[in-house]
Amino acid sequence: MSIKKHNTVRINAGEWRSRLLKFPDAQGLRPTPERVRQTVFNWLGQDLTGLVCLDLFAGTGVMGFESLSRNAKSVVLVENSPSVYKVIVENKNALKANAAKVLNMDALAFLTTNRQLFDVIFLDPPYKQGWLEKALPLLEQHLSPEGVIYAEAEYAMQNLEHWQVIKQSKAGNVFYHLLKLHNV
Repeated sequence: MSIKKHNTVRINAGEWRSRLLKFPDAQGLRPTPERVRQTVFNWLGQDLTGLVCLDLFAGTGVMGFESLSRNAKSVVLVENSPSVYKVIVENKNALKANAAKVLNMDALAFLTTNRQLFDVIFLDPPYKQGWLEKALPLLEQHLSPEGVIYAEAEYAMQNLEHWQVIKQSKAGNVFYHLLKLHNV
């Protein structure tokens, strides 16, 4: 009998501060480092009261659960991997995160079938597969008028069609950005 060992990542602040989320070993799964999450939530203003969030390519789900911990109204977590999805659901149940909706589906399929608007979209796709280029054009119709996108990439994002980089930084090999739609 083999016992599956899970990795953990800690929620930084809010209602579930210091709670651990488990996540499995999975190809391409890289939890957003704690230091980066602290910076991102400083950019977003710590308290997300009333905001509706999307954690696309959810992975560990830590960005979505961190949002709920900081009073977001709701979050949709989209994860394509069945084994990773299963652990996100387990974390949702452990936290009693009733405002979280967890979907096991392809991110692009979600974007083409869903019409919901989001105030904050977390976008941290697997690297070197062209996901950012595929997802960004579809995200325009999902962003509320004052909404922002947090995007991680293996490169600095610049000169993006339709998008303005309003904040950016780098930690190790991770480039992270806050984007908003250009004023039309």
